[in-house]
Amino acid sequence: MLLGFGDPVADAVGLLRPRTTIGHSLLAAGAWAARLDGFPHVKVGLVVRGTCWLTLDGHEPVLLEEGDFYLLSDPSQYVLSSTPSADPRTVTPLREDPGGRVVRIGAQAEEDTYVCDGQFVFDDANASVLTNVLPPFVHVPATDPNGEHLALVQRLLVAEFEAGAAGGSLVLDRLGEVLLVHMLRAHASRAHAPFSWLCALSADGIGTAMRTMHEDLSRAWTLQELADISHMSRSAFARSFKDQVGVPPLEYLIHWRMRLAREALRQNTMSISELASRTGYKSESAFSTAFRRVVGVSPKKFRDRARRPDRKPTGQPAG
Repeated sequence: MLLGFGDPVADAVGLLRPRTTIGHSLLAAGAWAARLDGFPHVKVGLVVRGTCWLTLDGHEPVLLEEGDFYLLSDPSQYVLSSTPSADPRTVTPLREDPGGRVVRIGAQAEEDTYVCDGQFVFDDANASVLTNVLPPFVHVPATDPNGEHLALVQRLLVAEFEAGAAGGSLVLDRLGEVLLVHMLRAHASRAHAPFSWLCALSADGIGTAMRTMHEDLSRAWTLQELADISHMSRSAFARSFKDQVGVPPLEYLIHWRMRLAREALRQNTMSISELASRTGYKSESAFSTAFRRVVGVSPKKFRDRARRPDRKPTGQPAG
């Protein structure tokens, strides 16, 4: 594995190794409601035609209109319905078409709502990189500047799925990554949630420093250098970074280095001494000390456990 892609979102997606599955399309008419099962890790949906309400347990119903996208993160169950008060326990059973790609509710001749979605399953060892910073629900209206790009990628995904051509699974995964990145961009550009590296990317100064760190993870960055990049004083930069990301800047850097190091050790793509150099440490001993502090075990023990088919490597970086 190449250690780092030079961009926080690209680094995260590289660690996640998302696998894309196109879900059933939902065609509905009249008064209807459907309770859908939960899933890991992220689902992205689009209202192709009509409107519907989406309800997550513990959240107020949200109206989705034609052209709107939504993202769900690790939900247990959720409801799509024609009205916010619809009861999914009383609807007519869902009818699946012979090809297994469409689920119908109500009279086929009167269908006025069309919803399709795709699910992204991540590498379990790294899923928290993203799921820990995403809210349960992200709504991207059709009027959002990112909506046009999202719609284009969604059309390509559906066309590739329906074609069933050779190499289709590879194309779906790559298009899925593009769709996921655009959804993350849309969320980051509009969100103001604290303690989130994803949302901090859109902040002036702090986002620039984060991207600069990822461009050269092996450099021995100082707090002053990062503050200068952000055009802030050192104290103001340190305070603002922690307020927005949740951890101090150099701690953030160490944890990203260790996440990438863990993945390289799991894949056994480079030696520990090479990893030390690639993550900014002057010696294997210094790297091992930092790795053990963050992950909880030594790099050698982590790599040895990862090689054993009956064991999974322990240790998760904090943050």
